[in-house]
Amino acid sequence: MVYGAGDSVGGAAARAFAGEGARVFLAGRTEAPLDKLAEGIRAAGGAAETAVVDALDETAVNAFVDDVAARAGRIDVSFNAIGYGDVQKPLMEISVADFLQPIATAMRSQFLTTRAAARHMTARGTGVILAFGGGGPQTLPGLGGFKVALDALEGLRRQWAVELGPHGIRVVTLKSGGVPESLPDGFPGREAISDSLVGATQLGRAATLADVGDVAAFVASDQARTLTATDVNISCGAIVD
Repeated sequence: MVYGAGDSVGGAAARAFAGEGARVFLAGRTEAPLDKLAEGIRAAGGAAETAVVDALDETAVNAFVDDVAARAGRIDVSFNAIGYGDVQKPLMEISVADFLQPIATAMRSQFLTTRAAARHMTARGTGVILAFGGGGPQTLPGLGGFKVALDALEGLRRQWAVELGPHGIRVVTLKSGGVPESLPDGFPGREAISDSLVGATQLGRAATLADVGDVAAFVASDQARTLTATDVNISCGAIVD
């Protein structure tokens, strides 16, 4: 299951999962991009189904996950890659509501989607929970609540990992330091932002969407069965642990 599949990062992961033979269930709030992604996956020989789901709606998330489990017989992977609707301003200039928006969105969505999947995974004693956008020690001014939300996500990952590990469920976050390709065409300052993301790396290049998908597929696979309670750093050295 991929939440936020209609956006660039979620779509990249869904294509990579499907390319490895997974039956992917694409969830998002807008139908058209989900249908376009599903058509592309099917055209490439993969299996994809779509559902309009608000990942902040507890009833909708539970119903979606229960339906997937009933139709597929099991849930192997849940990947939440939704956007957090962050407003990036200096803390002295941002409103309380705008500051809290990404924190509340990240925590509510990641909690709901993980809990819903874990209910089914624990019965089988296996499963993988993935999230995108883990934190790191560095930050920049003017990010509002966005970086705080990413750090909170890492705290939530740790808590889920220690509680779900005894049930055979792995919990991992992916952190990229920014993916220039994910910036929409026409986004204000797109070229300057892309240059800054690349300039912050140690390798002189930033992660691509294909990189995100490849790593997500690896972490979700049995080849990464030793990975849990951790993040996977694909920032090309922009985030130095």
